[in-house]
Amino acid sequence: MKLLWKLLRQHISIGQFCGFAFANLFGMIIVLAGFQFYNDVLPVFTSEDSFMKADYLMVSKRIGTTATLSGRSSTFSTNDIEQLKEQSFIKKIGQFTSTNYKIDARLGVGGQQILNTEIYFESVPDEFVDINLRDWHYTPGDKVIPIILPRTYINMYNFGFAQTHSLPQISEGLTGMIDVHMMAHGNGRQQEFIGKVVALSGSLSSVLVPQSFMEWSNKEFAPEDDTMPTRLLIEVTNPADEKITSYLDDQGLEIESDKLNAEKTTYFLRMVVTLVMVVGLIISILSFYILMLSIYLLVQKNTRKLQNLILIGYSTNKVAMPYQLLTAGLNIAVLLISIAVVAMLRSYYMGIVQSLFPEINSGTILYSMILGVILLLIVTVINVTAIRNKIRHL
Repeated sequence: MKLLWKLLRQHISIGQFCGFAFANLFGMIIVLAGFQFYNDVLPVFTSEDSFMKADYLMVSKRIGTTATLSGRSSTFSTNDIEQLKEQSFIKKIGQFTSTNYKIDARLGVGGQQILNTEIYFESVPDEFVDINLRDWHYTPGDKVIPIILPRTYINMYNFGFAQTHSLPQISEGLTGMIDVHMMAHGNGRQQEFIGKVVALSGSLSSVLVPQSFMEWSNKEFAPEDDTMPTRLLIEVTNPADEKITSYLDDQGLEIESDKLNAEKTTYFLRMVVTLVMVVGLIISILSFYILMLSIYLLVQKNTRKLQNLILIGYSTNKVAMPYQLLTAGLNIAVLLISIAVVAMLRSYYMGIVQSLFPEINSGTILYSMILGVILLLIVTVINVTAIRNKIRHL
């Protein structure tokens, strides 16, 4: 093998292979850095309501308009919902269902009571909640209910009660410390429940419960009451579409502005990162052609030697192996350097991001490494196959 390699490396152009390596390295860094940056920064815009899937907006009727003052109901009728479904920018609509009975709640942390108040429940269809459905379900007869609490409850505890009573603050990952005891009253009955906090919300002002519990409890505690929804949850095709805000304004509807702005920012972030990654892929593809051109020129210069080697008994695979090992080695070196550069870039910008958003998770570079390995395997397999086919046709 050493003798074969000495024979074939005489016409190798170091400049051509360095050009390939640099171009491939540049393209790979762009792709991996764009992918990693998107994964690291996305939680800044979605962490407030991580339980809710992307591109979902909450809609309600505007209070104080001429229409509402003239007697227009604040609830959504079946006709209102059907009109929304006909709009091209809306993909799916879910209704908020609220309780028709009274609920008293006691909230505590580590056995220390912090709040005693009357609350109300809301629910949305399970398909609109981005939580494992095994954790987001209620079976009639169960005493424990999975719930999503408004973040204002936790902020009130963290920045008020916890500081004055020397208690630990609660983060997203410590919601299991929260004790929620609830008493439902209605239809001449009362029943106690325990709330299991599975997530926090910055958009909700009520406690969110599974749809299965809402349907059961309304039948149990308020069987004669049936109200229409006052809020809707809509999935849109493009949050940045100006048709959304203009149509809702014309219809006297309003939307959570912070949520809409976050969705617009997320959409543009996704679009920019996609464009950057496409540019990186184009550069990588061009570098692939540079490499293949270099290999083909090298094979052409060594055509006579290669033919003689095959005639004296060397197999096509053995003759092609030096070139294949060369390209595979270059690809591996490019991947390792790219990961190292992306890791350094990430340590720089994550320091800035975490200083602005201390609650954001530090994340991992693992997914970028997996993407890099996948690209490495694809490019290497194509390289190896192309080289073997070229030598086979000599």
